[in-house]
Amino acid sequence: MSTVIRILGVDPGSAATGWGVVERAGARLSYVASGVIRPKRGAAHAQKLAEIFEGLKALIFEFGPDEAAVEETFVNANPRDALVLGQARGVALLAPGLAGLTVAEYAANSVKKSVVGKGHADKTQVAAMVKVLLPKCGALASDEADALAVAICHAHHSSFRKLEAS
Repeated sequence: MSTVIRILGVDPGSAATGWGVVERAGARLSYVASGVIRPKRGAAHAQKLAEIFEGLKALIFEFGPDEAAVEETFVNANPRDALVLGQARGVALLAPGLAGLTVAEYAANSVKKSVVGKGHADKTQVAAMVKVLLPKCGALASDEADALAVAICHAHHSSFRKLEAS
């Protein structure tokens, strides 16, 4: 019997932070839960970051993941947008880190390649494959599908790293 590992995937953003929880037992993946943390519109930036942090902290308490994975920031043409996204990503790394979880980081292309098979897949292709891999997930917001894709990517990569270490 395989050990069950619960993984929290996070797709950080200041307006919408997607999250998804999956379980891996050997090569088998199963859907646990997913959603989107949406800070109050018009709130001060620091307040939005605090809401993301509190939301992730509550999810970690509720679902008790063993590991976490966060999507890396892609290069953005607008430096201000890149900075804002980087701050949300920092919060997404901090919350599971403070909870004592191992936190992995994956580039968007790696996530897409792990889920769809090609690194330049679009959001609809990613969402469609997430539904194939996790049929119990139902209808998903795009941020939610992206977060589940991050968790799936981590499940695939962490399995591979454990095989390499054996």
